[in-house]
Amino acid sequence: MRSGATWARMAPEGQGHAVRLGIRLQLLFALGALLVLAFVPLFFAVANLTRATMVGARASSARAIGRAIAGHVAAARASRSAPELSPLLEAQLGPDGASAIGVYDAAGALVDRAGEPEAAAALPASVEAGAEVLRTVRTARGGAVLVVVPEHAREPAPRAEAPPDAAPARPPQVGSVAVLVPTDPSTVPAAPLVRIVALYTGVVALALLVFAYIAMTRLVVRPVDALSEAARRVAGGARDLEAPRAGARELAELGASLAHMTGRLRADEESLRAKIAEVERYAADLKSAQERLVRSERLASVGRLAAGLAHEIGNPIAAILGFQELLLAGGLTPDEEREFLERMKRETERIHKILRDLLDFARPAARGAGDAAEEPSGSVAEALEDVVSLVSPQRAFRAVELVRDVAPDVPPVQLSHGRLVQVLLNLLLNAADAVPRAGGRVWVRASRAAGGGARIEVEDNGPGIAEAVRETLFEPFITTKEVGEGTGLGLAVCRGLVEAAGGAIGVEAGAEGGARFVVQLPGAAG
Repeated sequence: MRSGATWARMAPEGQGHAVRLGIRLQLLFALGALLVLAFVPLFFAVANLTRATMVGARASSARAIGRAIAGHVAAARASRSAPELSPLLEAQLGPDGASAIGVYDAAGALVDRAGEPEAAAALPASVEAGAEVLRTVRTARGGAVLVVVPEHAREPAPRAEAPPDAAPARPPQVGSVAVLVPTDPSTVPAAPLVRIVALYTGVVALALLVFAYIAMTRLVVRPVDALSEAARRVAGGARDLEAPRAGARELAELGASLAHMTGRLRADEESLRAKIAEVERYAADLKSAQERLVRSERLASVGRLAAGLAHEIGNPIAAILGFQELLLAGGLTPDEEREFLERMKRETERIHKILRDLLDFARPAARGAGDAAEEPSGSVAEALEDVVSLVSPQRAFRAVELVRDVAPDVPPVQLSHGRLVQVLLNLLLNAADAVPRAGGRVWVRASRAAGGGARIEVEDNGPGIAEAVRETLFEPFITTKEVGEGTGLGLAVCRGLVEAAGGAIGVEAGAEGGARFVVQLPGAAG
């Protein structure tokens, strides 16, 4: 038989070692308790009724036996003397008959008796003459019925003429006869019948339990086990649920419903898998588009930086050309030639540093791989240092005072170095475009956030941002610059980079009327 049809099932793993009874055993226990409640009172009721019926029958039989014996003895008194009557009285005694017999004269006095001493002692010493008595008495061995039958004087029956030498006929005797017949329950053979009733009750109860066990096994347990096994196969990877067709109609309908439900779940699972694959494809496309947008914005920033560097690179190149013309013209002392060469070297190193910083910033965009090769975390201080190196040669920053305030306990943030540089560079370039040409100031502050991570503020003393624009400032293609001066994608890209790292970016009014951009970044994991 399958494991599902065992008498008991163990609790599932993790729920202790308690034994849980199966449905079959629980139903058998319930049916057994019901049979005990039904048959035990019935058995005692039948046993008591049987015993009472047999006792009543015994009492009625005792009365009939007493009357018959009394009539027989009374008839014998008419033809026998007292000595001849004693053997007749002894012959009427027995275990199934009378236990004591008493003979009384016409006055009701006891003249003779027979029987066991204990039973004979229960006979009355005198009876009322001419009265029939029928009552229940108690003896030393239990209950008994006392029957007293009076005898009346009767004419003797006519007889043939006696011979001359015959003895004269005796006159009829007149008196009463008392018979004591036992009716004690111990003399009633009710025990065998009670045992038969008990045996019949037990056999019927056992037969009902066996029938219930077999019926529940075939109609309930086996179909449920088959259904459970089919469900386990589905959980193990089977595509369809093979519902059992045997068993009760309700179980067959349950199996069909589960099979239909399994089919629907499989169909929904396939549909969900297709939707998940589609969402993953869309997410990959969106990520690719975001990477392209980030790269294009980085290239746009490179273009802005390159345009600002044209004048900064042009002056050193013009100086180098002048020094070369002087060296080629000749007539210089060795010291003068060395001085010109050293100046040319310094100007060349200056140009090299500017171009190297620009190339370091533009390299991820030119490579097209984003920041995949970079560390997942970045230092705010290092990123700000690189950004300052990029913007300091710009003409827009020559008249702008850049104030840096970086706390020493700022932790690394969950944003790569390249992307952190891109965010700070965009905010600083926007701040430089917003401040006035004379007296412009930009503050960059970095501190440890209250809940961990870093808080970065970029504030300027420009005209600020109108309230109507603040709500949509970080949306794509939203710009406060003149037409042709901005794409409206810089702040949108910054928000995407910051939120992708689990941070937040916002804008608020500055202390001097300008705008203050606040970037919240979580700390680097580990």
